[in-house]
Amino acid sequence: MLGLFSRKAITKLAITPPEPAADRAGVALVLIVRNEERHIGEWARFHHHAGVAHFIVYDNGCTDATIGMLEGVLPTDALTVLPWDQRLRDARTGREIHNQVLAYAHAIRNFGARYRWMACIDADEFLVPRQHDSLPAALAHLDHCPNISLPWHNFGRNGHETPPQGGVIANYIRRAADPMSGARGVTNFKVIVDPARVTSVKVHSYESDGQAVTWNDAGARFNLSARSSAAFYSNDFIQLNHYYTRSEAELAAKIARGSNQTVAAARHAARVRRNVANIEAHEVEDRSAIAFLERNSVV
Repeated sequence: MLGLFSRKAITKLAITPPEPAADRAGVALVLIVRNEERHIGEWARFHHHAGVAHFIVYDNGCTDATIGMLEGVLPTDALTVLPWDQRLRDARTGREIHNQVLAYAHAIRNFGARYRWMACIDADEFLVPRQHDSLPAALAHLDHCPNISLPWHNFGRNGHETPPQGGVIANYIRRAADPMSGARGVTNFKVIVDPARVTSVKVHSYESDGQAVTWNDAGARFNLSARSSAAFYSNDFIQLNHYYTRSEAELAAKIARGSNQTVAAARHAARVRRNVANIEAHEVEDRSAIAFLERNSVV
């Protein structure tokens, strides 16, 4: 039995939530990052324009200019960088502790008291306000919700063999047509949370107040087990754009980097290629991120 469990990573951590500060306010983003210098500036500028108050960045062994780019784009008082280059295992069972989950739990516990909202996302994910000019405004009607699950809107290669000039948002405007289709493994979520109510952390789901429940961006409550249903879907206020691969050259590089867990290279490559094929099988045009920038006179 011990051998069976030693092959499975620890991907869920229970935490005691932080006591909220009396003056807590705003939205904080948490990011664990490794070698994303090509696109990290665009990602940071977009979310800064969207009203994110603070960026908590876990440096997972960057060897390029990623951190310098962030420091050049964001105000000094809006950025915290922590070293996070590690592979940790439970000494008794040998089970790997998922490094992202560990970072997210650390961020919520140590920084969460200061902020009304936190979201732990990746450098290929953009939180796009659909109607409003900022994320705080888009969240204003959700004050009763301890967490909001946002489904991936997956963008593929959009025909680009190599990285195009002009950034991600302008060049990637086609995505999988149905975010809730299941797409054989490509459907997932990221979550905006009230950090003072988080009691357990996974990469793609959280428990709040000890309950396995979540809300969509329209404010409707669901059990976590039901959020993959068509009834859960809403992107009226905030859309999570997931630029899963970008160009073919970047897809190859993504595969070469390997998984953020200890996974066999061939298995990882096959899974990523299968996901890309599913994303690109049925696509629609989506200019939501461009529309947000236009509303804010950024482009």
